[in-house]
Amino acid sequence: MRRHAFAPHAGPGTRLLILGSLPGEASLAAGEYYAHPRNLFWHLVGSVIGRDLADLPYPERLAALEAAGIGVWDTIASARRAGSLDAAIRDEEAAPLPDLVARLPQLRAVAFNGRKASAIGHRQLGGTGFTLLDLPSSSPAYAAMPLADKQRLWARLADFLA
Repeated sequence: MRRHAFAPHAGPGTRLLILGSLPGEASLAAGEYYAHPRNLFWHLVGSVIGRDLADLPYPERLAALEAAGIGVWDTIASARRAGSLDAAIRDEEAAPLPDLVARLPQLRAVAFNGRKASAIGHRQLGGTGFTLLDLPSSSPAYAAMPLADKQRLWARLADFLA
């Protein structure tokens, strides 16, 4: 079945853009980024900005990201995929990342949440002059790395929000 990404959540005040690959089944069903209850995204980004986001209603989470200068989107506009795993993605159409970053005048860095997002994002944004950061996936499917190690690697995002 063909899956489609959400619209980007980023505006003129975005200093850091975090890009995933493509929303998983739980996110698509909820109509929310990172909706799977075991996805660590909201915990990780909350630790970066010093605010507990995981228990907030979704609109408040997005408002907190915006206030911190963080935007979110995905590197894949649409793809065929059964289930939620990146390994199952087929026939992907890349999102128009250069078009988005061109509309973000304060953008300083782009971070990729996981390997698939990184591979696609680097192809589109390499050589653009933005700092590109690879992050360990927040997905529950990537449980090999302990939370503390993920938090340490995600913490460097704060440097681009100051």
